[in-house]
Amino acid sequence: MPTQRLSVVVTRRLPDVVETRMKELFDVTLRDDDTPMTRDELAQAMRRADVLVPTITDTIDASLMAGAGERLKLIANFGAGVDHIDVQSARQRGILVSNTPGVLTEDTADMAMALMLAVTRKIPQGLQEMQAGTWRGWSPLANLGTRIGGKRLGILGMGRIGQAVARRAQAFGMQIHYHNRRRLRPEVEEKLEATWWESLDQMVARMDVISINCPHTPSTFHLLNARRLKLLKPTAVVINTSRGEVIDENALTRGLRAGEIAGAGLDVFERGNEINPRLRELPNVVLLPHMGSATWEGRVEMGEKVIINIKTFADGHRPPDQVLPSML
Repeated sequence: MPTQRLSVVVTRRLPDVVETRMKELFDVTLRDDDTPMTRDELAQAMRRADVLVPTITDTIDASLMAGAGERLKLIANFGAGVDHIDVQSARQRGILVSNTPGVLTEDTADMAMALMLAVTRKIPQGLQEMQAGTWRGWSPLANLGTRIGGKRLGILGMGRIGQAVARRAQAFGMQIHYHNRRRLRPEVEEKLEATWWESLDQMVARMDVISINCPHTPSTFHLLNARRLKLLKPTAVVINTSRGEVIDENALTRGLRAGEIAGAGLDVFERGNEINPRLRELPNVVLLPHMGSATWEGRVEMGEKVIINIKTFADGHRPPDQVLPSML
């Protein structure tokens, strides 16, 4: 008699190759259109599924967790960040949570460098000029930006992505500085030619570029708050490809408008897709719609990790990418 397959509900459209493989392995319910589930749809899915596969657009809080059915035993998140999932409540209900770490490291680091170059070299302004047909030829003083070679880069969060950004910045001739909960091993520091700052205040006051590469946790919420943003040099640039909640967005907007901060490149925002209209109007800001991880290869690898986590769980073992409250 065939073994009963796990009931899996996927909350968003995934690459065809991932959905097809899931269909082969599990009793999977796929999404027809690429829109987020409503809260009611999420609640229904959590009542009937053995495994839920959510994304960052699904907020799974303690209230939703309390209404989960007895069948739900695994939340296999499609993505590395899990701040949209109440991991503690899940654990209390005996529901495992897994994620997809390490897959998007290189893609996100690429985007951090792209934003850095876009802001400092005024690429959007040049693009706009060309698209509008207003360019009248080369001029010695037109669209002057600043070079990043020789500049000091301060990285907030020196995990996988932070180190990948450091390696790229090294190749551009930048001086690497970082602030992290724990100092890197001496051999890693030496390889990256990186300087560690125990004091974040001291570091940000001296940097030309700040790159945010730490996760959003209670301890990193508004890590760049109004007071700390005031410490930045007026020539400094802020890059964020991590989580919007790490920056006090209103304070950043005020600093940019007042000329106290030279520019910003943001791929993530404090209120998700609700962008501060004043931020959108600023000429010294480059805004992207959370594209840091948006490569075909990255999305497929994320899906493969989700499948491995579910398959391992189905085989009676702990998912290799299980997330525990103590890890957050």
